[in-house]
Amino acid sequence: MRIDAALRQARERLASSPSPDLDAQVLLCHVLARPRSYLFTWPERELEAHQQQSFLALLARREQGEPVAHLTGEREFFGRNFSVTPDTLIPRPDTETLVELALKLGPAGPARVVDLGTGTGAIGVTLALERPQWQVTLTDLSAAALSVAGGNARQLGAQVTLQQGSWLEDCRGPFDVIVSNPPYIDPADHHLDEGDVRFEPRSALVADQRGLADLATIITQSAARLVAGGWLLLEHGYQQGAQVRALMEAGRFDGVRTERDLGGNERVTVGRQLIVNN
Repeated sequence: MRIDAALRQARERLASSPSPDLDAQVLLCHVLARPRSYLFTWPERELEAHQQQSFLALLARREQGEPVAHLTGEREFFGRNFSVTPDTLIPRPDTETLVELALKLGPAGPARVVDLGTGTGAIGVTLALERPQWQVTLTDLSAAALSVAGGNARQLGAQVTLQQGSWLEDCRGPFDVIVSNPPYIDPADHHLDEGDVRFEPRSALVADQRGLADLATIITQSAARLVAGGWLLLEHGYQQGAQVRALMEAGRFDGVRTERDLGGNERVTVGRQLIVNN
């Protein structure tokens, strides 16, 4: 089977996917161990028998809804490939908004930074690579997720510290920047039964109090773990901006505001620890 024929067949089989063309291309590139440009440069190339077999097997699994990131074992984030397993959330483009804000708001020089509930390590590892002078700690309650994060840090050459635990409970601080993409989905949300999230760890997705419980806990704990003038940056659901701002303001954070993601939705709320004047 030629490359162009394989892609055409895959697009038809994946018609129910939100992105059939991209899914087909990513899966075939994974099988061929080639960049996407190869598919369009050599469309007439014939797939070897084992390549065609592998590609068809991946298509069958994708038809059943398995995330492409689980099929390939990786997902690109901020221009780098991160290993992904069913023990972690799949990094998403909207979370790059959180990283960009942390890079913008964080100190230009040395700083202590912690990424809470790190999962794949996409946020914290990216910050460590973009700001080598920062001391970045990655935390997660899941030992399996923390192992994935550590592997990504080693693979990408990031110098980070790994710490297992629940949010800031075991973190001494103080920190200049605290970042987190915690669970924020209401357990009753019907979207949990749709798309890729069906295959992701539920513990990394849902939180009590209509998705606000972990956000509220982090805000409360951060007040005692930030230096004066330090920043807290939290990703949340697109309808939770007002609630998270209210929680931060009640926690006496200053300059509280919400930034929008690539789709124009309220996605990341930031606040600064008040500087106490004696």
